Amino acid sequence: MNSLSVHQGYVSPLSTRYASKDMQYLFSDQHKFSTWRQLWIWLAQAERSLGLDISEEQIAEMKAHMEDVNFKAAADEERLTRHDVMAHVHVFAKQCPKAAPIIHLGATSCYVGDNTDLLILRAALDMLLPRVATVIFCLKEFAMKYKDQPTLGYTHLQPAQLTTVGKRACLWIQDLLMDERALRRCRDDLRFRGVKGTTGTQASFLQLFNGDGTKVKQLDMLVTKLAGFTKTYPVTGQTYSRKVDVEIMAALASLGTSIHKMCSDIRILASNKEIEEPFEATQIGSSAMPYKRNPMRSERCCSLARHLVSLYMNAANTHCTQWLERTLDDSANRRLTLSEGFLAADAALLTLLNVSQGLVVYPKVIERHIGAELPFMSAENIIMAMVKKGEDRQECHEKIRVLSQEAAAEVKQHGKDNDLVQRVRNDSYFKPILNDLDKILDARTFTGRASSQVEEFINEEVDCILERYRETINNIQSVQLNI
Repeated sequence: MNSLSVHQGYVSPLSTRYASKDMQYLFSDQHKFSTWRQLWIWLAQAERSLGLDISEEQIAEMKAHMEDVNFKAAADEERLTRHDVMAHVHVFAKQCPKAAPIIHLGATSCYVGDNTDLLILRAALDMLLPRVATVIFCLKEFAMKYKDQPTLGYTHLQPAQLTTVGKRACLWIQDLLMDERALRRCRDDLRFRGVKGTTGTQASFLQLFNGDGTKVKQLDMLVTKLAGFTKTYPVTGQTYSRKVDVEIMAALASLGTSIHKMCSDIRILASNKEIEEPFEATQIGSSAMPYKRNPMRSERCCSLARHLVSLYMNAANTHCTQWLERTLDDSANRRLTLSEGFLAADAALLTLLNVSQGLVVYPKVIERHIGAELPFMSAENIIMAMVKKGEDRQECHEKIRVLSQEAAAEVKQHGKDNDLVQRVRNDSYFKPILNDLDKILDARTFTGRASSQVEEFINEEVDCILERYRETINNIQSVQLNI
């Protein structure tokens, strides 16, 4: 391959720009096909232990060539056979002439195909879970730091009752906790396909062991344990049920929705200049507008998350259309869906971690925005304070209503600042509470139990989950993005 050919064919951006090298390796050809060979070795070892005529020399020969896959020879063979598994059986057999007669003995293609997929899915989930936990940890630290920082709440994307910056971050954390639970459940529920034969009946293995069903069951469990699983799917067709893929892709898609929601919030807050994601000294926001500080990391997260969410329907539709014991129309789709699902989730989480480690808050900007809206929100508090001083509630309500309308007209019609508080100060009617007005208007008195909710949530819901990932969190490092 010459130096230009790399750039003359399609290469996934998930590989060249976004996903980690570790996740890419899990879905690489090298890992896939060396795992096929490992499965053939495990099968031979288990069959030998149960009395089949397989020698240690044959097994040793297979082990010696487990990693040195001849990809060109396999591709040439597949062009002839139109069968990827048999192409690799033939190539492996040429490398292991002594073991050739017993490679793939009794097995069907899905013995290596499906079992490899399950091993990869397990490893990929093991890789994603600590990433989710690390993001949660960073957001926990952020939430605790800003648990008392008042900020405008928004409903309908319109200013509403105050909350705190830390409390809002807890909304993001809560979603991610649900994702951690869903992914962990997928990981814990994952089983091995084992040795089931062409339609799941184990008929070929029953023949190998001369009708001894007990040995067939032992073989199934021996291979399963060698692969590091404790359970197999008790019944299968030719494949493990594609419902397993549906559950995993649903959990990944759900993670995508959480990432998109959080990063959309950050983008909105960045447009208000209240919160910003990290921005490097040499980073360029716009080719035309040099002053811009675009939230490109959060935008990337949203972009990847949308792709991730869309992949769920591939898995669902594939499961829908698996007729009877199996149809091959799952194959090409799963090659795309499973790999892209995990690579996209990996890339989005790495970017999200970079964002979470470097979020910047601008309290003065937040205070200015509160100052523009709080006078209207404080009307009820002013009324209650006046009533406590012996004034009539209805008369006070009317006074505030008139002053509020006047102040609103200044804001909307003349573009001026909200001067309701000054109007209250200038009206002698409100003299009984003037000395208390600053206290009445203290933004911290409008945030309810937000600060306490943050502490309770972290202590009762978050820390116990993070404890599962203590080693990862203790070794947390700053994430630098390649692009």
